[in-house]
Amino acid sequence: MRLSELSPPSDRVYLDHAATTPLLAEAFDALRQGFSIWANPSSPHRAGRAARAALEAARASIRESLGWTGEVVLTSGASEALALGIGRSHRPLVAVSAVEHEAVLRHAGDALRLPVDAGGRVRLPATGLDGLVAVQHVNNETGVIQPLDAIAGEVRAQGGVLLADCAQSAGKMPLPDADLIAISAHKFGGPIGVGALLVRDWALLRPTGGQERGYRGGTENLPGAMAMAAALAAGRDWLNRAMELREGMEQAIVEAGGTVVAAGSARIAAIGAYRLPGVSANVQLIRLDGTGIAVSAGSACSSGSLRTSHVLEAMGVAGPGEVIRVSIGRETTEHDVARFLSAWTALAQGVRR
Repeated sequence: MRLSELSPPSDRVYLDHAATTPLLAEAFDALRQGFSIWANPSSPHRAGRAARAALEAARASIRESLGWTGEVVLTSGASEALALGIGRSHRPLVAVSAVEHEAVLRHAGDALRLPVDAGGRVRLPATGLDGLVAVQHVNNETGVIQPLDAIAGEVRAQGGVLLADCAQSAGKMPLPDADLIAISAHKFGGPIGVGALLVRDWALLRPTGGQERGYRGGTENLPGAMAMAAALAAGRDWLNRAMELREGMEQAIVEAGGTVVAAGSARIAAIGAYRLPGVSANVQLIRLDGTGIAVSAGSACSSGSLRTSHVLEAMGVAGPGEVIRVSIGRETTEHDVARFLSAWTALAQGVRR
């Protein structure tokens, strides 16, 4: 079977961009260019020095596109970046929000779980934030945006430092005022397998030797870094159109009897979570997939399990097993949204009969 035969059919509607995004043409071109620079960036010879120069040019481009003035440690993605930020921090992890991604929760141990209100917004305690605190910028299931600039101020006032999972916001929104930030290229049109930990000050982390100035071992992924830089440079001018598409979609969902999760909270344009009372999320996914529409039920990292979403449970959402996630991307069209609404409202009409 040829690779072209494994690609999704062109008549399918893809509304699962929070799981991964299609590779941008600019990123693909940069990826191919990177593979032509095949030397190890750590080698001292001329070919190695050329690879190092290309790697540092990509790093500088990433920093510029993000408006980041600190350091950039290249990783295999946001999960590794979060693990580095937690595992190498001079401060113990003392608190995480109850709606964090599993990539953070698996390292949380006995850390305090910060509760959220019904809108998914984190509630901070008056004390106890004097270590490393992890709070996600944009929730990957609901799209709720945390006010991280204000949270960072409170964390620092208590003597702590803030680690922000920005996998869903980087490349789409300005970075928050955090001390450590995790990003992942495939969430904004770059390739899978590359990301970064953004570090405000090297003094926050313990080096252990190896590449990336001693903060991460392994030969750097030069093609991936170049492609990530190219994807970020492509900009985010599509977000206004995405907001218009999402607002129109949500109006139709409510009119059809559905519920918008966290409707009153600040949410990113690209992600929405919707409940259809009386129809399980699995049934919705199967029916929609059968009509050529790809959505998901929460995080792609845990949607294969039968567990109820810890995010929706923390928010106290009614009928969490009936909630699906629809995530819009740069390529999403009005026709795509119309096809989704046609199929979804048909499900809703079936419930009312």
